[in-house]
Amino acid sequence: MNSVIIVIPILTLLMFQLGLTLRLEDFLLILRKPKIMLIGLFGQIVLLPLIALVLGLAFELPSLFFVGLMLIACSPGGSSSNVFSYLAKGDVALSVSLTAFSSIITLFTLPLIMSMTVRNIDTALTADIHLPVKNLLVQNLLLMFLPIVIGMLLKYKKEFMAHKIEKILGKCAFPLLMLLAGVFFIQNFACIKDNFLLLGSVVTALLIVSTSVAFVLSVIFRLQKQQRRTIVIEIGMQNAAGAIAIASSPFIFNNSVIAIPAIIYALMMNVVLLSYVGIIKYKKL
Repeated sequence: MNSVIIVIPILTLLMFQLGLTLRLEDFLLILRKPKIMLIGLFGQIVLLPLIALVLGLAFELPSLFFVGLMLIACSPGGSSSNVFSYLAKGDVALSVSLTAFSSIITLFTLPLIMSMTVRNIDTALTADIHLPVKNLLVQNLLLMFLPIVIGMLLKYKKEFMAHKIEKILGKCAFPLLMLLAGVFFIQNFACIKDNFLLLGSVVTALLIVSTSVAFVLSVIFRLQKQQRRTIVIEIGMQNAAGAIAIASSPFIFNNSVIAIPAIIYALMMNVVLLSYVGIIKYKKL
């Protein structure tokens, strides 16, 4: 089975569903709450790739897996983070705004960081890894930015219809992501089986370290409890579907091995963040 046939429609639907949840007002939150927004974006856009870089070197990841780990760290926030913020009784409006901004900003930061990553890893081991930046920009615009814009326009023009569609797609988002991860898991079972301990460890470390750093940042800057919960979730929850699409795209990396860290991440982020939500209910963090 050609995995691209699955990943493209799923990613497009997830981005369209995200667009249905957004309003232009969501982009104005950075003017009303600049400190909180900048903390969240700094953690997601800057700190997360740095944490992934350190962990990739510390775990001595093979080059293809290293690229995959950096790819997930450079991806925008996942649309499911809004649902997790709601479950955690966090600031849902903040979650939506951070997801919206990260989806736009990473259109430009992701190609930049990934281009530096590919140029600076061991070229002897990565002779077949090339990053056509133009293709990456075009694919992100078509599969991520455009569906978001269409969703926002539909909500603006036909709000009732958009609400009904969003309710349906909202229920499908998590199963679709798991379906995508499951298909790639089956296709790459042998490689995942041989490297699961290593990749499971580094991906779990990425989740735990990034959410811990987010929590510490929130405490240092004395954010309210609801805002703190959302910052932790937003920094810990990335768009795994987007990372898988870039890794497997015949126009970009065209390498399913690079997608493996994102596949494992898609599974582990739900375990870690659901555990966080559970801890919140008992410990009132």
